[in-house]
Amino acid sequence: MNSMTEAEFQVVKSIGFVLALGLAVAIQHWRPHDPHQGSWRTNGGLWGLNAVILGLLCVGCACTVSRWADTNDAGALHLTEAALWIAIPVSILGLDLVSYGWHRANHRVSLLWRFHQVHHSDPAFTTTTALRFHPGELLLALPLRLAAIVALGVPIVGVIAFEVVFAFANFFEHGNIGLPLGLERALGRTFILPALHRRHHSQEKPLLNSNYGTIFSFWDRFFGTYADATSNDRVHIGLPGTRESLGPLGVLAMPARGVFRGK
Repeated sequence: MNSMTEAEFQVVKSIGFVLALGLAVAIQHWRPHDPHQGSWRTNGGLWGLNAVILGLLCVGCACTVSRWADTNDAGALHLTEAALWIAIPVSILGLDLVSYGWHRANHRVSLLWRFHQVHHSDPAFTTTTALRFHPGELLLALPLRLAAIVALGVPIVGVIAFEVVFAFANFFEHGNIGLPLGLERALGRTFILPALHRRHHSQEKPLLNSNYGTIFSFWDRFFGTYADATSNDRVHIGLPGTRESLGPLGVLAMPARGVFRGK
């Protein structure tokens, strides 16, 4: 698997991305929480721009650094000679922990929040919100993500497994999805569900600064940022002072326009 080319890596990753999006959209259609249509034009426009920028600057670079770590026996998984059946779940756990830390930093560091607030400016809460990121945020995150792959010694199959699981978790948790209370209680002990992340998109600061996880909820529990929520809760989504009519160009200019904070 570590002989996979960057082009092959991109194909597999893209297929996983499409499948993850399709599954999350299907669940959203099956179990809608609110009659929201979402911000398709703005979110889709940002996603297209990000795909072009990252495609030009770093197409398959996660594959490249993973192969480099394997060739040079770099990273914890190579040093411990971990079997693949151990390396894959450890890779998912480790990279998700890095994502938790980065997400929390985006809320605490003013410069990072200037870019991350674009994601929170969506007045709706649907699967397309998972596509709503400023390219500046993704570019700032890239060195950290690549360094984490090297530090852990994540094999290419581990990178792919994480990318697919992370993509589905990201689409699912942003979905306009209402789940049965019993299922939420059971799954919420381990995973971030839409109700938990919906709380995170609140305009209210105490709610905004909670539930930073993407795949697993136990990082929030361990670091004291977990806040319980169910599909019965009603949350005022978005940021004060923002308007959806800003469109793609308007949200791209948000980092230069000012900093919006939860009430």
